[in-house]
Amino acid sequence: MAQSSVAGSGPLFTVAVNEVSLTFHAYDAAGQCVNNLTPSDLTIYDNLEPPRKILVLKLLRDQPVHAGILLDTSESMQGASDRSRAVATEYVERYLHLKTDRAFIDDFGYISRILQPWTGDPRALAAGVSEAVPGSANPSGGTALFETVYSACLYQFGESDRPASGNLILLFTDGEDTSSQVDLKSAVDECQRANTAVYVFRPEEQGPSTGPANLSRLTSETGGRMFYLDEGNAEVRRDLNWIDADVRDRYWLVYRPAQLTHDGSFHEIYVGTSRPDTTIDVNAGYYAPSR
Repeated sequence: MAQSSVAGSGPLFTVAVNEVSLTFHAYDAAGQCVNNLTPSDLTIYDNLEPPRKILVLKLLRDQPVHAGILLDTSESMQGASDRSRAVATEYVERYLHLKTDRAFIDDFGYISRILQPWTGDPRALAAGVSEAVPGSANPSGGTALFETVYSACLYQFGESDRPASGNLILLFTDGEDTSSQVDLKSAVDECQRANTAVYVFRPEEQGPSTGPANLSRLTSETGGRMFYLDEGNAEVRRDLNWIDADVRDRYWLVYRPAQLTHDGSFHEIYVGTSRPDTTIDVNAGYYAPSR
């Protein structure tokens, strides 16, 4: 049987190509990781059908983190730029582990720019965040949000069928997109291919906008969450703690679906639990092998 492997700083995981491998995070009402789920606790549907068999359910503790920090510096985010940089700086300085984690810094408006390539150095990352000033990526005005997320997942994270690290995008934006060459679905699809969850900090709503709906879909369909920049420091630190727990402590699930045709089609998945007061965050689906 053909095999595919994912290697990283952790152990090597090998999964047959006719099996589905994914990760998810389970947490209680207080946001704490639920670390004792069993296969019998789960309800799983793959294109509306339960799997033939659950092969692996394993809790992965304290995974290394690979993070993309994306800061919207377009005109509509000018009033939130200082707060965005402050929260991003706190994340890279307080939550990334020097020996195991890596991150990159990107700002975007009409164009996107890598301000700091992948590194584990918190000082270099904080310096990159400080360069994300309003208008710096806006030679023509506008916001290419979808294109920036799409490119980050495609070129920075790549494809991964079961990560040896917790992949995330920490996105600071109001969700408006006015100039992307790709649509929201394409951005979501690329995040799913790269097994990368999107976590958003956004300003409170300032009137009618498509931004909240865009961000709700981007976070829910990639297994991430949405938070508010306008919260107090204690609340923001709580949010960052949740994000850190989400990506470091995740379940690895491998199952054999009822039907898996090698046609590259998208499979919608549902993972729920009968455990009371327990929520599961998982991306919305996966792509079948093309051959």
